[in-house]
Amino acid sequence: MISAATSTTTPTTTTTTGTTATHDVDDRVATVLDEFAGHFIASLRAPVLHHPSEYGMAAETVTFPASDGVPLEGWFIPAEGSDKIVIANHPMTFSRSGQPTHREPWLSMWGSSGNTMEVDFVQDYRILHDAGYNVLAYDLRNHGLSGAAHGGILGSGLLEARDVLGSLKYVRERAGTPSMTIGLFSRCLGANSTFAAMTQQPRAFDGVRCLVAPQPVTTGIILQHQLELAGVSRNHISSLDERLVLRTGISLAERDAREWAKNVTMPTFVYQVRDDILTEPEDVQTMFDNIPLDDKKLHWVEGTTVRWDGYLEFQRRPEPMLAWFREHMG
Repeated sequence: MISAATSTTTPTTTTTTGTTATHDVDDRVATVLDEFAGHFIASLRAPVLHHPSEYGMAAETVTFPASDGVPLEGWFIPAEGSDKIVIANHPMTFSRSGQPTHREPWLSMWGSSGNTMEVDFVQDYRILHDAGYNVLAYDLRNHGLSGAAHGGILGSGLLEARDVLGSLKYVRERAGTPSMTIGLFSRCLGANSTFAAMTQQPRAFDGVRCLVAPQPVTTGIILQHQLELAGVSRNHISSLDERLVLRTGISLAERDAREWAKNVTMPTFVYQVRDDILTEPEDVQTMFDNIPLDDKKLHWVEGTTVRWDGYLEFQRRPEPMLAWFREHMG
């Protein structure tokens, strides 16, 4: 993380929300804010370290365009005799295969929040495959081996929604898959992107049977917690918001997944580490409450403050999620 330093103080004025707020921002705080904003234009890509073959699965490397033409790369993992497919979307800073947070530089980036273990998502695909599902797992734009876009800007789902739309189009047009029943397994940024895609193009989800959405998050909420872990008051969030607008053109208000959740159109299973040190339960509860459906479920992961435990929950206790897919995909 960023080391502490003392220096002079300079005033910063923000006006991104229509009001003016002035904060005294010393050089150390300014450095933290600049670094945080920088992650949204030059995010470190997690490598694709694992492959389905490690778990005895055949996989085809595939490429397809997002709805705006950005080239995306992933795996199609076939399940012989199955007419069902799950499309998997990953979290921010991860790749389709996960993230080696037990190694540098990811360990230093996430260690202060207790997230120090590797997350290997290929194990998720093995569970889905063994349960009888074909799997499409791919890297979102500016992640893994997929194409760069928007100068590297991360949109918290606003831009990545185009990747979700592209994955649906690919499955509907790929030889052998157009008639398959579709379900979505969209984690964190993947969940936000799926919510945003349903907001932008709801008809694209006609016929998609269900969504499992681990740990969606409001960008402003997780950034406030990350600021505090870096020794900076969450009261500086407006100064960070100004930096985000200046660097990416997208404000925190425009990255609000709680609003996108109001447009979810399919049965949705949400789960989240309740005491996640990087978020707060009210955030996910609000998203869940905003989903305008009766057919939805919220499951809390208890006994940990580590966010990555939520990403590993499916590998440790997959039955509730598999039951959701079975119920809605036949």
